[in-house]
Amino acid sequence: MTEITQLLNAIDQGDGHAAAQLLPLVYEELRRLAAARLAAEPSGNTLQPTALVHEAYLRLVGSSNGDRWDHRGHFFGAAAEAMRRILIDNARHKSTARHGGAMRQALDPDATPAAEPREDLLALDEALDRLEAEDPLKAKLVKLRYFAGLSLAEAAATLDLSERTAGRHWAFARAWLRRAVEEPQEKEK
Repeated sequence: MTEITQLLNAIDQGDGHAAAQLLPLVYEELRRLAAARLAAEPSGNTLQPTALVHEAYLRLVGSSNGDRWDHRGHFFGAAAEAMRRILIDNARHKSTARHGGAMRQALDPDATPAAEPREDLLALDEALDRLEAEDPLKAKLVKLRYFAGLSLAEAAATLDLSERTAGRHWAFARAWLRRAVEEPQEKEK
């Protein structure tokens, strides 16, 4: 049993000191995942990797909702879900008219305005929720790959799948999500 797994078990048992010992062990990896995830966000994003890691960690360890993590991969899967929720909440917050969501414009008057990436993130979140209702395993794979930044091999190991099976699931989920995200746009035309 790894040190991380032992600390996760201690946290489950209510050991308050275990959470403080866990953070230094997982911090760099969580920060790397957060930085990779935020690199794909729009340039006007005000959320920093450190803030994302801290918020996700507080949601994971600070909550008393009875979450249990069996192993390191399970913990990082939960971290990916927490980061996803934070990014979605942030995108929803910024898209409200009160925070300039309806009035945001490019500084260059000759530039063609592109679709707001946060709108894409919200559309992806809705599509991912629909995929999760249809096929939870494929949705979990997407969360691990897209939001946690795990490689296909790492995600496959976390989900106890062979790499080939994970590759097939990943290809299917990407195509399914692409179609689901583009579907509302086709109905409007």
